[in-house]
Amino acid sequence: MKLIIKKQILNEKLNIVSKAISTKNIVPVLSGIKFDLTKEGLFLTTSNDDIAIETFIKKKQIKEIVETGSIILPGRYFLEIIRKLDDETLSIETDGLKIIISTERGEYTLNGMNVNEFPNIKFDLSEKPIVLNQQVLKNIINQTSFAVSSQESRPVLTGINFKIEDDKLECIATDSYRLAKKIVYLDEKINTKINIVVPGRNLIELTKILNEEEKNIELHIFSNNILIKTEDMLYQSRLLNNSYPDTSKLIPDKFEVTITVNLIELFNTIDRVSLLTSEKDKNLVKMELKDNSIILSSTSQEIGKMEETIKIKKDNKVDMNIAYSSKYMLDALRTLKCENVEIKLNSEIKPIIVKNKEDENLIQLVLPIKTF
Repeated sequence: MKLIIKKQILNEKLNIVSKAISTKNIVPVLSGIKFDLTKEGLFLTTSNDDIAIETFIKKKQIKEIVETGSIILPGRYFLEIIRKLDDETLSIETDGLKIIISTERGEYTLNGMNVNEFPNIKFDLSEKPIVLNQQVLKNIINQTSFAVSSQESRPVLTGINFKIEDDKLECIATDSYRLAKKIVYLDEKINTKINIVVPGRNLIELTKILNEEEKNIELHIFSNNILIKTEDMLYQSRLLNNSYPDTSKLIPDKFEVTITVNLIELFNTIDRVSLLTSEKDKNLVKMELKDNSIILSSTSQEIGKMEETIKIKKDNKVDMNIAYSSKYMLDALRTLKCENVEIKLNSEIKPIIVKNKEDENLIQLVLPIKTF
């Protein structure tokens, strides 16, 4: 195998497939990148048993294909070499199971692995994929993934639940203390109901790859995996097997009081007031509704107390005291893109609903902490 290619083009594709390079040494071949150079171009493939990625460099993007062939390159070392090279153009060739990277300034040799050792990964495509705007999918993940659980004791909660019926796509994430729900309407109805759970960390890695372009992508959904197909990439993730809990009854229909407050002012105030909080006290911030104001406060016996007041609008004269995790509330507020935010309350022990008044399709739920 031998090719001559610009560093920038190769580096862009390496940054994509690097997300699936295994950092564990259990199966050494999974720490590598499979290079498959054909007359049509260069295929790069990686897999870590959780996700698999394939991307393609077209023949016209390669300066010269001298000799076709396949090999597995040691991922970490190859990536570091390519990233740190100053040369614009480089040559990559194999000598048996050795890889030689040549530039005007020098030569680098790495030991490779036989391509037959790499797992046989099938990137299957369904006949009727779900078509979605790339930026829409990225927003869905960003607006929900923060709420997935980090505890492996309930594996299904470490994923995002994708439910599709007709033209309605509903995505939910929860760790039992908070919940994020996003609804998107597809351009076309689908014939079958879909209810899957995709590992949250795999989707977060996907967002790092997807760019800001307004292009359509395809979701190919199977019983054990989901494949996301873009213009130049196949990204395959396993699914979580257990059934996702029914969260439909967690979001109340009626509320005792709804307050409206400036989003940036609320976010910055909670951020300041929570300076004294810590993980051991659940980042506790108290919120007191009093007339047309809310008083936000936090207390630390070792350090002191912080308190600020914000002007708000209320839909009635109900006053209330409630407490919550400042971290969870700030995470929820970050997902909202609006000037004013609505906070809907029922009591000090019932869920807090946070939403953009102008957008019914994104709902954030935070459970209060009982202190009063």
